[in-house]
Amino acid sequence: MSKEELKREYEAVSSEFSALCEKDLKLNMARGKPSKAQLDMVSDIFNVLTKPEDFISDGVDARNYGNLEGLSAARRYWADMLNVRAEQTFVGGSASLQLMYDLISKAYTHGLLHSPRPWCREEKIKWLCPVPGYDRHFKVTESFGFEMISVPMTDEGPDMDLVEEMVKDPAVKGMWNVPKYSNPDGVIYSDATIRRIAALKCAAPDFLVMWDNAYCVHEFFGEFVPFLNILEECEKAGNADMVFEFASTSKITLPGAGMSVMASSEANISYLSKLIGVQIISYDKVNQLRHVKYLKDKEHTLELMKRHAAIMGPKFQTVLDTLDEKIAPLEIARWKRPKGGYFVSFYAMPGTARRTLELCKQAGVTMTGAGATYPYGKDPEDSNIRIAPSLPPVSELEQALEVFCVCLRMATLEKLMA
Repeated sequence: MSKEELKREYEAVSSEFSALCEKDLKLNMARGKPSKAQLDMVSDIFNVLTKPEDFISDGVDARNYGNLEGLSAARRYWADMLNVRAEQTFVGGSASLQLMYDLISKAYTHGLLHSPRPWCREEKIKWLCPVPGYDRHFKVTESFGFEMISVPMTDEGPDMDLVEEMVKDPAVKGMWNVPKYSNPDGVIYSDATIRRIAALKCAAPDFLVMWDNAYCVHEFFGEFVPFLNILEECEKAGNADMVFEFASTSKITLPGAGMSVMASSEANISYLSKLIGVQIISYDKVNQLRHVKYLKDKEHTLELMKRHAAIMGPKFQTVLDTLDEKIAPLEIARWKRPKGGYFVSFYAMPGTARRTLELCKQAGVTMTGAGATYPYGKDPEDSNIRIAPSLPPVSELEQALEVFCVCLRMATLEKLMA
């Protein structure tokens, strides 16, 4: 377009924007929350424990003290889900993020199994962060003062050439990973990438692979996609103690009352259990038992996930169809087309993401802040936007997407005219 054409287009889009602002919308797509329909669907989980005898599992009364590492039945459930041994699991409370934070905290105050000293006594700690990535991960390592180093994501996972070079620095102590339907790009790590991670030759003897398998069974298009067991691959490569894997039922049952797990080598689980045992006698075993009786096993869980997919799939299809119709012809952005997880990763014209989301907020649509998917909240391109379609019903989602597309066009026109 010529400058004059751009000006006329901007006036037309501004008029659309003003009309949207007058609707006084209050729509939220800020986080990947399950919708009310999904929560209602699984609320019968509270009906599985009704009589005193229901609370007994393998001779253990779930209502009482004990079993720090989790009920045996809960450990067997997660072993089945993650294809690991029950002895490699530690079952926690409702949030896997709490287990992740605790692990980093224990490394900082006490050191890990192979640490020469607690991390708080290190002169500097560096941490690898595949980007775009999960903002809450980055907040954890930022809170301990680690220097976070961005590693670009590819279609197969993190840039492993760069990772293999970076870990030659003994100050580099670990790396975040969301290996299946990565947050937000929706990438599934390839077998080659997983094997390269498992075989890393790190200068730091206590290098830590944080393997947040948050979306391990979370397909919304197509069948369940299996992938390599990182614990097994690390064992094969002689790095059995290097990895901790995390998962939870937050987006299987109830985010506010779920069941989490971390899995690692038996030596790691034993070491960390001694440290965690100082702060808590046991996590909520009643909730663990409730989940085991409700979810039963991996096969039954996958059937439940198909019911979630029936709710989630149309929402993601709505996002993709809207972007294909209203944005693709303009050639001003690109986006990923995930088949699972909870997000659509959108790349606007560099320099326009923050402005787009400012305009969305003015029009009553709240989204994840620009820059959140990068360490320190700073996207060097000011381009990536994380779209979270799961919470609103389709009718509200359509309204939010209308606002988003208008705001994107407006921000892009401002950039072009500048």
